[in-house]
Amino acid sequence: MNKKLRELHSRKAALVQSARAITDKADKEARDLSADESADFDGISAQIAAANAAIDREQVMSAEEAQLGIQSSSFVTVADNREADPRRGYQSFGEFAQSVRNAGIHGGMPDGRLMIGASAPSTFGSEGVGADGGFLVPPDFAQEIFTLSLAEDSLLPMTDGTPVNGNSMVFPKDETTPWGTDGVRAYWQAEAVAANATKPKLGTSTLRLHKLMALVPLTDELMSDTNALDSYLPGKVADSMRWKINEAILNGTGAGQPLGAFVGGAAQVIAKESGQAASTVQTANILKMIAALPPGSFPRSVWLITPDALPAIFGLTLGNYPIYMAPGDAKNNPYGMLMGRPIMVSQHASAFSAQGDIELIDMSYYRSITKAAGMETATSMHLYFDADATAFRTTFRVDGQPKIVAPITQAKGSNLLSPFLQLGAR
Repeated sequence: MNKKLRELHSRKAALVQSARAITDKADKEARDLSADESADFDGISAQIAAANAAIDREQVMSAEEAQLGIQSSSFVTVADNREADPRRGYQSFGEFAQSVRNAGIHGGMPDGRLMIGASAPSTFGSEGVGADGGFLVPPDFAQEIFTLSLAEDSLLPMTDGTPVNGNSMVFPKDETTPWGTDGVRAYWQAEAVAANATKPKLGTSTLRLHKLMALVPLTDELMSDTNALDSYLPGKVADSMRWKINEAILNGTGAGQPLGAFVGGAAQVIAKESGQAASTVQTANILKMIAALPPGSFPRSVWLITPDALPAIFGLTLGNYPIYMAPGDAKNNPYGMLMGRPIMVSQHASAFSAQGDIELIDMSYYRSITKAAGMETATSMHLYFDADATAFRTTFRVDGQPKIVAPITQAKGSNLLSPFLQLGAR
């Protein structure tokens, strides 16, 4: 588009906006145009028609010049890169929120950046808005929330995760062991004796995405302070999302949410020692939990411990050697190591001395699926219009369940093995 044509389009856009202001004012007051307004509107319409004619002439001339290979001195290449910009041209989440607020207050055509990625109008009577009556939050801001929700003590990254584009995923599985009585097995073969044939014992597990949602109405007073909004909303949404996902991964019911590692049939409880007093932790408790892990799980395992149980483990020893090591790496292991495995202090663990106040888990035995698009955030200025509030909605779709449905029976041992272990009540 050459410079002159661009100027003509800009002039036409200004004229259309002026005409729209006249009709919007009359519509708002529920009346027809006055005589003066009609005259003004007709005058603007004539100017729009003239602008259209000028645009048509310039387009014809530009096409002819292009065929002749003539490069106009006024030719300027203009590209709108806002759609490719992850932030849609906004410098901060607060600036985006202000833009949404202004669209709701002033009416008319909203900021063009808001319309990038917006869906068709919803069935709730709103105009120029995205899905379900809201504007899609620029992906860079939505991704910022997603990153925050996977920080610190998040369990989801520890699972065997698979992003999916659809709503579900079916996984084949084989829970037989080499020493079991079914599934694929090998036999010593004698000469001239028919071979023993075996076949796989395959099953399937199906995961179907569940929706986790945070709906947050914000007052206009809070939204007027973009700095406060930038620091407040993403962090609070992330905290709540992270808490709910962690709790579901550990203790979810499986009904409308993931099935928790300690709700499925594979979890094991390590009983207290004979005569062990309440509110105590013994070295034998810790050693028996480690002994109940499947082979190969120890290097991947982590401890989840309630804060009140920490004093009870600090002085534990094995002979003359301490089994608790103070943090040497404050960034990666801020609470130190217990028998060489990192400690995560967690509010998801039970109260001290109750079953599950100390847990040992290998989350590679837990399978999860998430929507490939990650978290989706949208906003609407219509839902809470009468309360001078704007609603921000963040959704995340996830499902998960343990890979195994029962503890592992050993070939020659009596104790069952599990990647999901809890210390019993004391």
